[in-house]
Order: sequence, then structure tokens, then C-alpha cells
Amino acid sequence: MKKNSESLCFDDILLLPGYSNVESRKNVDLTMYGYSFPIVASPMDTVCEWQMAIEIVNEGGIGIIHRYMDTAERLYQIENVSISAHNKDGIGVALSSLECFDTQFIDDAVDLGCNWFCIDTANGHGEAAIRATQHLRAYYPGINIMVGNVATAEGYARLADVGADAVRVGIGGGATCITRIVSGHGMPTLQSVMDAYEYKINNNIKTLIVADGGLRTSGDIVKAFAAGADLVMLGSMLAGTEEAPGKLIDGFKELRGMASGEAQMSWKGEISVVEGVSAKIKYKGFVQDIFNQIKGGIGSGCSYSGVSKLSELAENSEYTLVSQASLSESKPHAIM
Repeated sequence: MKKNSESLCFDDILLLPGYSNVESRKNVDLTMYGYSFPIVASPMDTVCEWQMAIEIVNEGGIGIIHRYMDTAERLYQIENVSISAHNKDGIGVALSSLECFDTQFIDDAVDLGCNWFCIDTANGHGEAAIRATQHLRAYYPGINIMVGNVATAEGYARLADVGADAVRVGIGGGATCITRIVSGHGMPTLQSVMDAYEYKINNNIKTLIVADGGLRTSGDIVKAFAAGADLVMLGSMLAGTEEAPGKLIDGFKELRGMASGEAQMSWKGEISVVEGVSAKIKYKGFVQDIFNQIKGGIGSGCSYSGVSKLSELAENSEYTLVSQASLSESKPHAIM
């Protein structure tokens, strides 16, 4: 077994404050590649269906409707978003590698206003994801293709080479993911993003990096953008809200990984290898409040780094390694 370099997690670093002439976090331009709210709602059945997609698309982000329902239901949901959303540029749907060859479904989705197609595979390093991306790019040159997930710069480069517009970067860091425990494989998401960004810059690649997994706070989101992410995908941070799918029971909603036994049984009627867990998450109210907190946190992060545009953060930020003791120091510690 070959040894790779050491890898950094979000908790391993802090960004260094620098000189800033940004008078208010409200003055920071959060636009990335045309998206005024560069956040993607994860294609999970407890995170993003049409209600969530409408809210995040209207905010200026991207909503990916999950694939754990039949194609007719997904088309119905896409239509709901297209009819109700003020902005039409962030409507997305997830599909399996095999569904990429279902031309009728893709044609119908495009006609209804879908402009992001997310090839949703656990292992974006696999040949199936590569072939599916090649096929979609060849037959549908005008659509936006998002593929993932990958953990390495090589994985990102491979999917970029075959026509992906965006690659989900991060394996095993999700709040309900146990892939690293089950398979022994993965890499800290922050390091995966840093490595992909280095490759992207050195090779003048246009394919977007979507940081996916392990983001728990707006501070983590700021670190992901500083590491080179173009978009950030969120699951657990958006789960538990009014717009997230699922019933509210005794003040809680469900959050489950798509490789959990519960999700597999619900969709396939059988369980193969379990690489996710299911949990209850406290009800958070309306998702707009979460959006506002995220926007405020990103704006604050940019102001500390002295940039007035989020698009300038990766090139104008610096980090320092911190000890585990800093985690305690960073949290409120005058509260009993």
C-alpha cells in the first residue's frame, strides 16, 4: 500500500484575518459563476424535493431533486418548480448512471425547464459514471452536467475531461455517511477540494468544483470556498426545515443517508451494503432563516479576509493549522 500525503479536515484549519476595507458583510458580492447564492441542495429524499428546490432556486442557488422516485414523479416535481420559481436557472434533477441513457426522460425534463442533470453515483471514479457523462455530453451538449462523488484531483480531472460541467468533490464526509467506516476509503473533503482546485488552476480547467460532505456550519462553507470550491452542496444543514421532505413528528424530522438501510428499503425494497445511517433532526423552521445565516456567515468570512467578492476569496485567503484544543477555544465556553 502506497502512502499519500497527509490530509486536512475543516477542523484542522482556521482562516487568518487580514486587512479589510469591507465596511459591512452585507456589501459582499456572493455571486459565483452567475449564481447569487452558490449553494446546492443535496439530492437526498429528506432534503430536496420541489418545495426545497423552489426556495433555493428563488434565492439564486441550485436545487437537485433526488432520484429515489420514479421518472414520472420526478417530472411532476420539475414542473412544480418550473411553474413556481421566479428564477429558472437552477432547476436540477438527479439520475442514475443507467438513466442517463433514458432519452425520453431527459427530453421531457429539459422541456419542463430542468437545466442541471446530476449523475448521482456513490463512486464517481467508476467507469459507469465516466460512460454516463460521455453519453450525456455527446447527446445533450446544451445541458449542465454535474457528476460525483470523487475524492481526488485525478477523479475530478477524469470527469472534467469527458465533459462534466461540475464535479461533486468529497467522499465519506456526509452527516449520515459511513462509507469510510464500511469501505476504509475516502479523504477529508477540505483536502479533496484543495487538491482539485490546484489541478484546476494549474491546467486551466473550467469544470466547477462542488464541495460536498462534512460541512456543518457557515464557517465550514467559508473554508470550502477559500479552498477553491465554486459551489457548495448542503444536506444536513438544510434538513429538518419546513421545506425539507418528511413529516414533522414531536418536533423532529428524519434525515437519512441515501445508502442507509431505510432509504434502500424504501426505494428498492431490499438492502444491499449499508453505507449510511438514519437519524432524527430537530425541526429548524423555515429554510429562509438558514439561508440568511449562511449568507451572513459567508459575507462575514469574506470581510475578515478583506475581499468584497466571494469569487476572490480562494486567491486571497490564508490558513493556519490549529490543534484540537482550538476546537474547545472556538466554541462558547462561558455557558453552563
